[in-house]
Amino acid sequence: RRYVINIMMGLQSLLPGKILFSLLETMVFSLIPKPRKNVAGEIVLVTGAGSGLGRLLALQFAQLGSVLVLWDINKEGNEQTCRMAREAGAMKAYAYSCDCSRREDVYRVADQVKKEVGDVSILINNAGIVTGRKFLECPDELMEKSLDVNFKAHLWTYKAFLPAMIANDHGHLVCISSSAGLFGICGLADYCASKFAATGFAESVFAETIAQNQKGIKTTIVYPFFTNTGMFDGCSTASPNLLPILEPEYVVRKIVDAVLQNQLYLCIPKTLYFLLFLKR
Repeated sequence: RRYVINIMMGLQSLLPGKILFSLLETMVFSLIPKPRKNVAGEIVLVTGAGSGLGRLLALQFAQLGSVLVLWDINKEGNEQTCRMAREAGAMKAYAYSCDCSRREDVYRVADQVKKEVGDVSILINNAGIVTGRKFLECPDELMEKSLDVNFKAHLWTYKAFLPAMIANDHGHLVCISSSAGLFGICGLADYCASKFAATGFAESVFAETIAQNQKGIKTTIVYPFFTNTGMFDGCSTASPNLLPILEPEYVVRKIVDAVLQNQLYLCIPKTLYFLLFLKR
């Protein structure tokens, strides 16, 4: 028991250092650009690609010559993104209807992708929903849906695509979390819980890849503040200079840059690094 407690205390003591390292890394590479990797020909899967950040991410990777695999429950929006990706320069683009909240659906469509397209090398878990209700006013089924989409879908997509990345010693896992995955926020209890869970899961799998010396598999975990995509309509910020409502195009540029530079943590805006350090 004492051994376990010592381990937990050691991990807790590492958190401020981890955050400080991320802050310093961001500051250094904002002054000295880090080399960017070439993703032309890489098979990039984006969940929630039918609108918002997912669509913009798909278009950015299309311009870089990637092969796009687009998942969304909204078939019409997803197919529109697919057409836009092809026009933007994607080597190839494929649209698949998938309900990421359903494990069986994820596994079924994943098998289809492997047969029809190949091994996914960049997995971007972007799909998300928000209920926007206070805890006691939120129906159980909506809270379960929030956890299923925002967190559990990450489990199933990793299970589906990580084995091939390990076999090839090549891949990149991208978790689009949220500032709500760093701080509890009034009125977003279920959303915060799902994003905290997604963050912890992504960090744990990253730790496993390090422990198993899987150097070819990279991880990027993204923590954007509220973004003007429609999910957070009506939200405001008390400190717009420090924590502004973000424009999606800006967020996507930062995410793609972080992926191309194999950056582990990305907080948007940078003030989140400082606030997180204070919290720890």
